[in-house]
Amino acid sequence: MAILVVGSVAFDNIETPHGKVDDCLGGAATHFSLAASYFTPVRVIAVVGKDFTAEHEAVFTRRGIDIQGIERSNGLSFHWTGAYSGNMDEAKTLGTDLNVFETFDPKIPEAYKDSEFLFLANIDPVLQARVRMQMPNVRMVCGDTMNYWIADHAANLAKVLRELDVLLINDGEARMLAGERNLVLAAQKVLSMGPKTLVVKHGEYGATAFFGEHSFPGKAKVSHPFRAPALPLAEVVDPTGAGDSFAGGFYGYLASQPELTPAVLRTAMFYGGVMGSFAVERFGTERLQNVSRQEIDDRFKLFQEISHLDYAGA
Repeated sequence: MAILVVGSVAFDNIETPHGKVDDCLGGAATHFSLAASYFTPVRVIAVVGKDFTAEHEAVFTRRGIDIQGIERSNGLSFHWTGAYSGNMDEAKTLGTDLNVFETFDPKIPEAYKDSEFLFLANIDPVLQARVRMQMPNVRMVCGDTMNYWIADHAANLAKVLRELDVLLINDGEARMLAGERNLVLAAQKVLSMGPKTLVVKHGEYGATAFFGEHSFPGKAKVSHPFRAPALPLAEVVDPTGAGDSFAGGFYGYLASQPELTPAVLRTAMFYGGVMGSFAVERFGTERLQNVSRQEIDDRFKLFQEISHLDYAGA
């Protein structure tokens, strides 16, 4: 049950209280696909420049990720420069060079058209809608967006929201999209815009899922939200890819299951937290490249232990 992800493959310059790295492999599609690849096959559509080498390709192919959909263009790849300070809850963007990403026009290889799951990473909603139209037979569509698209491209974003089974955004974006400060009221408004389910990320405080009338087709409506924890970490080296890694773990697990149920979605929230917690332990994608399945399962059990009152190991 392959996931097709459309988004950015980029290079980042990142500075945090733990050091500085230049030109490390990043981008939403990169973090997402690496995290999801531990659960299900992944296919990537993106665009890169001549600075994307065989060494960078190997980061994907070692994890079995299909990259025939990554277009090579004559120029430089998308490049982001950012810095974190204090508690590292938000990056200060020091530079954004779109380069070849500025004219990105996603092209879906014929071999990708049987993908059952589609993830629309944080790109122009016009492009998101274009990809969605070309994939009418997918079982599930999950999407991401950000404050820039919410503020300045609302009409185009509205068209995408109506096509989503799951919208995955942070709490500030949810409030901005709804025009509501109270998160519960904001979630209700966002769900009325079209997504069947809303997953709100809270960074180091976990994530909350809010459910609509059609979150679980053929099953009873779930009337209350579900809150999943984040793992308290003694050291966060680089939070840049945490949200996209959460999305990869979450959606990767969903795609690995035969059907969508409330229990499956709750478990997926935990696996999202697991993959996000690994991502922040090193700069860029270094940790996601090298984590083992045993480490993932062990950390999942740790998430259970810190959040379940009746945990069997107690």
